[in-house]
Amino acid sequence: MAALPPHSRPEIMIVAGEASGDMHGAALVTELKALRPELRFCGMGGREMASAGVELLADAARLAVVGLVEVLSRLPDILRARRALTARMRARRPELLILIDYPDFNLLLARFAKKLGIPVLYYISPQIWAWRKQRVHSIGRLTDCVAVILPFEAELYTRHGYQARFVGHPLLDRVHPEVPRAQFLANLHLAAERPVVGIMPGSRRREIQSLLPAFLATAARLDAEAPEARRPVFLLPQASTVKRSLLDECGLLQYQSRLDIRVLTEQRYSLMAACDAALAASGTVTLELALLRVPTVAAYRVAFHSYWLGKLIIRVLPFFSLPNLIAGRQIIPELLQDAVTPKRLLASIRPLLGAGKARSEMLAGFDEIKKQLGSAGAARRTARLALQLMGDGGLRRDEADL
Repeated sequence: MAALPPHSRPEIMIVAGEASGDMHGAALVTELKALRPELRFCGMGGREMASAGVELLADAARLAVVGLVEVLSRLPDILRARRALTARMRARRPELLILIDYPDFNLLLARFAKKLGIPVLYYISPQIWAWRKQRVHSIGRLTDCVAVILPFEAELYTRHGYQARFVGHPLLDRVHPEVPRAQFLANLHLAAERPVVGIMPGSRRREIQSLLPAFLATAARLDAEAPEARRPVFLLPQASTVKRSLLDECGLLQYQSRLDIRVLTEQRYSLMAACDAALAASGTVTLELALLRVPTVAAYRVAFHSYWLGKLIIRVLPFFSLPNLIAGRQIIPELLQDAVTPKRLLASIRPLLGAGKARSEMLAGFDEIKKQLGSAGAARRTARLALQLMGDGGLRRDEADL
Protein backbone atom coordinates (compact mmCIF):
# COMPACT_ATOMS: atom_id res chain seq x y z
CA MET A 1 0.00 0.00 0.00
CA ALA A 2 1.33 3.42 -0.96
CA ALA A 3 2.07 5.82 1.88
CA LEU A 4 -0.51 8.51 2.52
CA PRO A 5 0.45 12.08 1.53
CA PRO A 6 1.57 14.00 4.65
CA HIS A 7 -1.48 16.31 4.84
CA SER A 8 -3.94 13.43 4.44
CA ARG A 9 -2.54 11.48 7.38
CA PRO A 10 -4.55 11.73 10.62
CA GLU A 11 -3.19 14.35 13.02
CA ILE A 12 -3.21 14.59 16.79
CA MET A 13 -2.60 17.84 18.61
CA ILE A 14 -0.79 17.43 21.94
CA VAL A 15 -0.16 20.29 24.37
CA ALA A 16 2.22 20.39 27.36
CA GLY A 17 3.34 23.50 29.19
CA GLU A 18 6.06 22.34 31.57
CA ALA A 19 9.21 20.21 31.53
CA SER A 20 7.54 17.18 33.10
CA GLY A 21 4.65 17.43 30.64
CA ASP A 22 7.13 17.63 27.76
CA MET A 23 8.74 14.41 29.02
CA HIS A 24 5.44 12.55 29.43
CA GLY A 25 4.15 13.91 26.11
CA ALA A 26 7.19 12.61 24.26
CA ALA A 27 6.70 9.14 25.76
CA LEU A 28 3.04 9.17 24.74
CA VAL A 29 3.83 10.22 21.17
CA THR A 30 6.41 7.43 20.91
CA GLU A 31 3.80 4.86 21.98
CA LEU A 32 1.19 6.24 19.60
CA LYS A 33 3.65 6.04 16.72
CA ALA A 34 4.45 2.44 17.63
CA LEU A 35 0.74 1.58 17.42
CA ARG A 36 -0.09 3.76 14.40
CA PRO A 37 3.00 4.86 12.44
CA GLU A 38 0.94 6.95 10.01
CA LEU A 39 -0.10 9.47 12.66
CA ARG A 40 1.15 13.08 12.55
CA PHE A 41 1.56 15.28 15.62
CA CYS A 42 1.53 19.00 16.25
CA GLY A 43 1.13 21.13 19.35
CA MET A 44 3.10 22.79 22.12
CA GLY A 45 5.99 21.32 24.10
CA GLY A 46 9.74 21.37 24.42
CA ARG A 47 12.83 19.57 23.21
CA GLU A 48 11.66 16.07 24.11
CA MET A 49 8.39 16.34 22.22
CA ALA A 50 10.18 17.90 19.25
CA SER A 51 12.64 14.99 19.26
CA ALA A 52 9.71 12.57 19.33
CA GLY A 53 8.43 14.11 16.09
CA VAL A 54 5.91 16.73 17.21
CA GLU A 55 5.64 19.82 15.01
CA LEU A 56 5.89 22.55 17.62
CA LEU A 57 3.52 25.43 16.98
CA ALA A 58 4.57 27.03 20.29
CA ASP A 59 7.54 26.61 22.62
CA ALA A 60 6.48 25.62 26.13
CA ALA A 61 9.71 27.03 27.57
CA ARG A 62 8.47 30.55 26.86
CA LEU A 63 5.35 29.94 28.94
CA ALA A 64 6.81 28.05 31.92
CA VAL A 65 6.47 30.70 34.63
CA VAL A 66 4.94 30.95 38.09
CA GLY A 67 3.56 33.96 39.94
CA LEU A 68 1.21 36.71 38.80
CA VAL A 69 3.91 39.20 37.82
CA GLU A 70 5.79 36.59 35.76
CA VAL A 71 2.58 35.48 34.03
CA LEU A 72 1.71 39.06 33.11
CA SER A 73 5.18 39.58 31.67
CA ARG A 74 4.72 36.52 29.44
CA LEU A 75 1.12 37.31 28.48
CA PRO A 76 2.02 38.17 24.84
CA ASP A 77 3.73 34.78 24.48
CA ILE A 78 0.77 33.01 26.09
CA LEU A 79 -1.73 34.69 23.79
CA ARG A 80 0.49 34.05 20.75
CA ALA A 81 0.70 30.36 21.60
CA ARG A 82 -3.05 30.10 22.08
CA ARG A 83 -3.70 31.81 18.72
CA ALA A 84 -1.30 29.46 16.93
CA LEU A 85 -2.93 26.36 18.40
CA THR A 86 -6.53 27.45 17.84
CA ALA A 87 -5.73 28.54 14.28
CA ARG A 88 -4.32 25.09 13.54
CA MET A 89 -7.39 23.42 15.04
CA ARG A 90 -9.62 25.52 12.83
CA ALA A 91 -7.54 25.07 9.67
CA ARG A 92 -6.72 21.35 9.96
CA ARG A 93 -9.11 19.90 12.48
CA PRO A 94 -7.11 17.22 14.36
CA GLU A 95 -8.58 13.82 15.09
CA LEU A 96 -7.88 14.32 18.80
CA LEU A 97 -6.61 16.96 21.23
CA ILE A 98 -4.42 15.62 24.05
CA LEU A 99 -3.83 17.95 26.98
CA ILE A 100 -1.16 17.32 29.63
CA ASP A 101 -1.70 19.02 33.03
CA TYR A 102 -1.18 22.85 32.72
CA PRO A 103 -4.90 23.50 33.38
CA ASP A 104 -5.33 27.28 33.14
CA PHE A 105 -4.02 27.28 29.58
CA ASN A 106 -5.28 23.87 28.50
CA LEU A 107 -8.88 24.23 29.58
CA LEU A 108 -9.27 27.21 27.22
CA LEU A 109 -8.07 24.99 24.39
CA ALA A 110 -10.45 22.24 25.47
CA ARG A 111 -13.38 24.67 25.29
CA PHE A 112 -12.37 25.71 21.75
CA ALA A 113 -11.93 22.08 20.65
CA LYS A 114 -15.34 21.05 21.96
CA LYS A 115 -16.98 23.82 19.89
CA LEU A 116 -15.32 22.32 16.81
CA GLY A 117 -16.37 18.80 17.74
CA ILE A 118 -12.79 17.62 18.36
CA PRO A 119 -12.49 14.84 20.99
CA VAL A 120 -10.38 15.83 24.01
CA LEU A 121 -8.24 13.54 26.16
CA TYR A 122 -6.74 15.00 29.34
CA TYR A 123 -3.59 13.12 30.41
CA ILE A 124 -2.34 13.73 33.97
CA SER A 125 -5.13 15.51 35.76
CA PRO A 126 -4.53 18.75 37.66
CA GLN A 127 -4.43 18.11 41.41
CA ILE A 128 -8.12 18.82 42.02
CA TRP A 129 -7.94 16.73 45.19
CA ALA A 130 -5.67 19.37 46.72
CA TRP A 131 -7.15 22.67 45.64
CA ARG A 132 -9.87 24.21 43.42
CA LYS A 133 -11.81 20.98 43.67
CA GLN A 134 -14.69 22.49 41.71
CA ARG A 135 -12.56 22.16 38.56
CA VAL A 136 -13.68 18.53 38.37
CA HIS A 137 -16.80 19.85 36.62
CA SER A 138 -15.07 22.09 34.08
CA ILE A 139 -12.54 19.37 33.26
CA GLY A 140 -15.22 16.68 33.09
CA ARG A 141 -17.54 18.71 30.83
CA LEU A 142 -14.80 19.86 28.45
CA THR A 143 -13.10 16.47 27.96
CA ASP A 144 -14.18 13.11 26.63
CA CYS A 145 -11.98 11.25 29.09
CA VAL A 146 -9.32 11.96 31.72
CA ALA A 147 -6.35 9.58 31.96
CA VAL A 148 -5.33 9.83 35.62
CA ILE A 149 -2.07 8.63 37.16
CA LEU A 150 -3.00 8.32 40.83
CA PRO A 151 -5.40 5.55 41.89
CA PHE A 152 -7.77 7.74 43.90
CA GLU A 153 -8.20 10.36 41.15
CA ALA A 154 -10.50 8.32 38.91
CA GLU A 155 -13.13 8.06 41.64
CA LEU A 156 -13.22 11.86 41.97
CA TYR A 157 -14.39 12.12 38.37
CA THR A 158 -16.65 9.07 38.14
CA ARG A 159 -18.44 10.14 41.33
CA HIS A 160 -19.73 13.13 39.34
CA GLY A 161 -20.53 11.13 36.22
CA TYR A 162 -17.43 12.00 34.17
CA GLN A 163 -15.22 9.60 32.21
CA ALA A 164 -11.85 8.85 33.81
CA ARG A 165 -9.42 5.97 33.48
CA PHE A 166 -6.55 5.11 35.80
CA VAL A 167 -3.62 4.34 33.47
CA GLY A 168 -0.85 3.91 36.04
CA HIS A 169 1.93 6.28 36.97
CA PRO A 170 4.49 7.20 34.27
CA LEU A 171 7.28 7.22 36.87
CA LEU A 172 7.08 3.41 36.90
CA ASP A 173 8.61 3.48 33.42
CA ARG A 174 11.38 5.91 34.28
CA VAL A 175 12.52 5.43 37.87
CA HIS A 176 15.32 2.90 37.54
CA PRO A 177 18.98 3.23 38.60
CA GLU A 178 21.27 3.90 35.67
CA VAL A 179 23.93 1.56 37.13
CA PRO A 180 23.86 -1.03 39.96
CA ARG A 181 24.35 0.34 43.48
CA ALA A 182 27.68 -1.45 44.02
CA GLN A 183 29.10 0.00 40.82
CA PHE A 184 27.82 3.49 41.65
CA LEU A 185 29.44 3.42 45.09
CA ALA A 186 32.66 2.02 43.65
CA ASN A 187 32.78 4.84 41.10
CA LEU A 188 32.67 7.28 44.04
CA HIS A 189 35.32 5.26 45.92
CA LEU A 190 32.92 4.66 48.79
CA ALA A 191 33.20 1.70 51.13
CA ALA A 192 30.00 -0.37 51.21
CA GLU A 193 29.77 -0.23 55.02
CA ARG A 194 29.49 3.57 55.21
CA PRO A 195 25.93 4.91 55.63
CA VAL A 196 24.75 6.95 52.64
CA VAL A 197 22.25 9.76 53.24
CA GLY A 198 20.52 11.74 50.52
CA ILE A 199 20.07 15.51 50.84
CA MET A 200 17.37 16.56 48.38
CA PRO A 201 16.16 20.12 49.03
CA GLY A 202 14.33 20.51 45.71
CA SER A 203 15.13 22.29 42.47
CA ARG A 204 13.52 25.68 43.06
CA ARG A 205 15.40 28.59 44.63
CA ARG A 206 12.89 29.13 47.44
CA GLU A 207 12.76 25.44 48.31
CA ILE A 208 16.53 25.28 48.55
CA GLN A 209 16.77 28.47 50.59
CA SER A 210 14.19 27.25 53.10
CA LEU A 211 15.26 23.60 53.42
CA LEU A 212 18.97 23.16 52.63
CA PRO A 213 20.30 24.94 55.76
CA ALA A 214 18.19 22.69 58.01
CA PHE A 215 19.15 19.56 56.05
CA LEU A 216 22.85 20.41 56.31
CA ALA A 217 22.62 21.11 60.04
CA THR A 218 20.93 17.72 60.44
CA ALA A 219 23.73 16.10 58.44
CA ALA A 220 26.29 17.66 60.80
CA ARG A 221 24.50 16.16 63.81
CA LEU A 222 24.35 12.73 62.18
CA ASP A 223 28.06 12.93 61.43
CA ALA A 224 28.94 14.07 64.96
CA GLU A 225 27.25 11.11 66.63
CA ALA A 226 28.71 8.45 64.30
CA PRO A 227 31.90 6.47 65.08
CA GLU A 228 34.85 7.27 62.81
CA ALA A 229 34.54 4.06 60.78
CA ARG A 230 30.82 4.65 60.21
CA ARG A 231 30.81 8.33 59.36
CA PRO A 232 28.05 8.91 56.80
CA VAL A 233 28.55 10.21 53.30
CA PHE A 234 25.97 12.68 52.02
CA LEU A 235 24.83 12.76 48.39
CA LEU A 236 23.25 15.94 47.01
CA PRO A 237 21.87 15.94 43.44
CA GLN A 238 22.30 19.28 41.68
CA ALA A 239 19.59 19.92 39.08
CA SER A 240 20.61 21.51 35.80
CA THR A 241 18.49 24.55 36.70
CA VAL A 242 20.31 25.09 40.02
CA LYS A 243 23.56 27.06 40.21
CA ARG A 244 26.28 25.81 42.53
CA SER A 245 26.54 29.33 43.97
CA LEU A 246 23.00 29.00 45.35
CA LEU A 247 23.92 25.78 47.17
CA ASP A 248 27.04 27.45 48.55
CA GLU A 249 25.05 30.45 49.76
CA CYS A 250 22.63 28.14 51.57
CA GLY A 251 25.35 26.49 53.65
CA LEU A 252 27.08 23.96 51.42
CA LEU A 253 30.34 25.88 51.38
CA GLN A 254 30.32 26.10 55.16
CA TYR A 255 29.62 22.41 55.80
CA GLN A 256 31.56 20.79 52.97
CA SER A 257 34.88 21.31 54.73
CA ARG A 258 33.60 19.34 57.75
CA LEU A 259 31.37 16.70 56.15
CA ASP A 260 31.77 14.23 53.30
CA ILE A 261 29.23 15.75 50.90
CA ARG A 262 29.25 14.73 47.25
CA VAL A 263 27.40 17.04 44.85
CA LEU A 264 26.49 15.18 41.66
CA THR A 265 24.85 16.30 38.43
CA GLU A 266 24.37 12.94 36.69
CA GLN A 267 22.87 9.49 37.28
CA ARG A 268 20.16 10.91 39.50
CA TYR A 269 18.29 7.66 40.06
CA SER A 270 21.49 5.75 40.83
CA LEU A 271 22.31 8.44 43.40
CA MET A 272 18.89 8.09 44.99
CA ALA A 273 18.95 4.29 44.99
CA ALA A 274 22.38 4.30 46.65
CA CYS A 275 21.02 6.10 49.72
CA ASP A 276 20.20 4.26 52.93
CA ALA A 277 17.80 7.11 53.81
CA ALA A 278 17.03 10.61 52.58
CA LEU A 279 15.88 14.06 53.64
CA ALA A 280 13.69 15.40 50.84
CA ALA A 281 11.55 18.35 49.88
CA SER A 282 7.94 17.39 49.48
CA GLY A 283 7.12 16.72 45.84
CA THR A 284 7.58 14.12 43.12
CA VAL A 285 10.99 13.18 44.55
CA THR A 286 9.31 11.58 47.59
CA LEU A 287 7.42 9.22 45.28
CA GLU A 288 10.58 8.51 43.28
CA LEU A 289 12.38 7.60 46.51
CA ALA A 290 9.46 5.37 47.54
CA LEU A 291 9.62 3.50 44.22
CA LEU A 292 13.36 3.03 44.78
CA ARG A 293 12.65 1.81 48.36
CA VAL A 294 14.70 4.53 50.04
CA PRO A 295 13.37 5.44 53.53
CA THR A 296 12.56 9.14 53.48
CA VAL A 297 11.68 12.10 55.67
CA ALA A 298 9.60 14.71 53.80
CA ALA A 299 9.80 18.42 54.63
CA TYR A 300 7.87 21.42 53.42
CA ARG A 301 8.43 25.04 54.40
CA VAL A 302 7.42 28.26 52.65
CA ALA A 303 7.25 31.94 53.56
CA PHE A 304 4.81 32.79 56.35
CA HIS A 305 2.36 34.69 54.15
CA SER A 306 2.44 32.00 51.44
CA TYR A 307 1.72 29.32 54.01
CA TRP A 308 -1.37 31.03 55.40
CA LEU A 309 -2.61 31.94 51.92
CA GLY A 310 -2.13 28.31 50.95
CA LYS A 311 -4.18 27.16 53.91
CA LEU A 312 -7.05 29.29 52.61
CA ILE A 313 -6.79 27.82 49.09
CA ILE A 314 -5.71 24.21 49.59
CA ARG A 315 -8.27 21.74 50.78
CA VAL A 316 -7.76 20.20 54.17
CA LEU A 317 -5.60 17.17 53.48
CA PRO A 318 -4.48 14.60 56.03
CA PHE A 319 -1.00 14.53 54.44
CA PHE A 320 1.08 16.58 52.02
CA SER A 321 3.54 14.00 50.63
CA LEU A 322 2.60 11.78 47.68
CA PRO A 323 3.49 8.44 49.33
CA ASN A 324 1.16 9.17 52.25
CA LEU A 325 -1.61 10.54 50.04
CA ILE A 326 -1.52 7.45 47.83
CA ALA A 327 -1.42 5.04 50.78
CA GLY A 328 -4.10 6.94 52.68
CA ARG A 329 -2.01 6.69 55.83
CA GLN A 330 1.36 7.85 57.09
CA ILE A 331 4.17 5.88 55.49
CA ILE A 332 6.90 8.50 55.73
CA PRO A 333 7.39 11.21 58.39
CA GLU A 334 6.25 14.68 57.34
CA LEU A 335 7.60 17.89 58.85
CA LEU A 336 5.78 21.11 58.03
CA GLN A 337 6.81 24.74 58.53
CA ASP A 338 8.16 25.33 62.07
CA ALA A 339 8.62 21.59 62.59
CA VAL A 340 11.43 21.60 59.99
CA THR A 341 14.28 21.83 62.49
CA PRO A 342 17.55 19.88 62.74
CA LYS A 343 16.35 18.33 65.99
CA ARG A 344 13.11 17.04 64.48
CA LEU A 345 14.74 15.98 61.22
CA LEU A 346 17.41 14.04 63.12
CA ALA A 347 14.85 12.30 65.31
CA SER A 348 12.89 11.30 62.19
CA ILE A 349 15.75 10.00 60.05
CA ARG A 350 17.87 8.30 62.71
CA PRO A 351 15.57 5.23 63.10
CA LEU A 352 15.52 4.76 59.32
CA LEU A 353 19.28 4.17 59.04
CA GLY A 354 19.27 0.99 61.12
CA ALA A 355 17.72 -2.38 60.35
CA GLY A 356 14.86 -1.86 62.80
CA LYS A 357 11.09 -1.75 62.86
CA ALA A 358 10.73 1.80 61.50
CA ARG A 359 12.75 0.97 58.41
CA SER A 360 11.10 -2.39 57.72
CA GLU A 361 7.59 -0.96 58.14
CA MET A 362 8.37 1.90 55.78
CA LEU A 363 9.75 -0.45 53.12
CA ALA A 364 6.61 -2.57 53.41
CA GLY A 365 4.57 0.60 52.93
CA PHE A 366 6.55 1.43 49.79
CA ASP A 367 5.75 -2.01 48.37
CA GLU A 368 2.07 -1.33 49.08
CA ILE A 369 2.25 2.00 47.25
CA LYS A 370 3.90 0.46 44.20
CA LYS A 371 1.12 -2.12 43.94
CA GLN A 372 -1.48 0.64 44.10
CA LEU A 373 0.21 2.48 41.23
CA GLY A 374 -0.29 -0.52 38.99
CA SER A 375 2.29 -1.71 36.50
CA ALA A 376 4.60 0.06 34.09
CA GLY A 377 3.16 1.14 30.76
CA ALA A 378 1.16 4.31 31.50
CA ALA A 379 2.06 5.87 28.15
CA ARG A 380 1.09 2.72 26.25
CA ARG A 381 -2.28 2.50 28.03
CA THR A 382 -2.93 6.18 27.38
CA ALA A 383 -2.03 5.72 23.70
CA ARG A 384 -4.59 2.94 23.38
CA LEU A 385 -7.19 5.09 25.10
CA ALA A 386 -6.40 7.92 22.68
CA LEU A 387 -6.95 5.65 19.69
CA GLN A 388 -10.28 4.54 21.12
CA LEU A 389 -11.40 8.15 21.44
CA MET A 390 -10.45 8.66 17.80
CA GLY A 391 -12.85 5.85 16.91
CA ASP A 392 -10.04 3.59 15.76
CA GLY A 393 -11.74 0.33 14.87
CA GLY A 394 -8.47 -1.29 13.97
CA LEU A 395 -7.36 -1.95 17.55
CA ARG A 396 -6.63 -5.59 18.30
CA ARG A 397 -8.38 -7.07 21.33
CA ASP A 398 -5.18 -6.94 23.40
CA GLU A 399 -4.63 -3.32 22.41
CA ALA A 400 -8.13 -2.33 23.50
CA ASP A 401 -7.69 -3.81 26.99
CA LEU A 402 -6.50 -1.06 29.27
